Formats: sequence, structure tokens, C-alpha cells
Amino acid sequence: MNTQTELSKIEQFAEVLQRETIERLRNEGITYIGFEKSALVTIKPGKKYTKVDIGGSGKYMVDDEGNIYGIKAYGVIHRGHYFGTLDTINDYYWGNYRAYKK
Repeated sequence: MNTQTELSKIEQFAEVLQRETIERLRNEGITYIGFEKSALVTIKPGKKYTKVDIGGSGKYMVDDEGNIYGIKAYGVIHRGHYFGTLDTINDYYWGNYRAYKK
């Protein structure tokens, strides 16, 4: 996968994650001023993995092949928490604390 294509797919993943998280917060009645900040998604590329953080916390890591994993600790991948690939992001609901297959 070329780097530009991968980054574009990670950006799409980040948009879906942020949108679904904000929708869930609104549905739960959480609408304090600036609550969207807690759902702000940032992308941090690394040597082996790209970190996808939400709010001020680590959430997911994406490897060079586009596989999405949860984390054990910040910067530490958890291979037991596998959430598909960048090509299957629409098969999951990302708005909860942990993603689940639709």
C-alpha cells in the first residue's frame, strides 16, 4: 500500500471514529460546552504503527498493512483486540468505548 493512500484511509477512519463518537455522546445527552473536544481524533504516524487517539487518550493503532488494533498501553499494540482493516471500517461501529462489528 502506498503511503499517501494509507494516510488517506487512516484519515477516513479517523473521521468515522470522531463522527460516531460525537453522535453517541449526543444520544446520551452529553452536550456540555466543548464536549466535542473529548471526541477529537488525532493521527500520529510512527515507525511501525500509526496511533489514532481520541480526546487526550490513545485508542487504536494501525500497522503498515492497514490492520486496526486496540492498545494495551499508549504506543503498545494489543494483537488480541483486532478490529478489521482500513478497508472494512464500515463493518464496525466505532462510537462506543470499544468498537464492535455491526
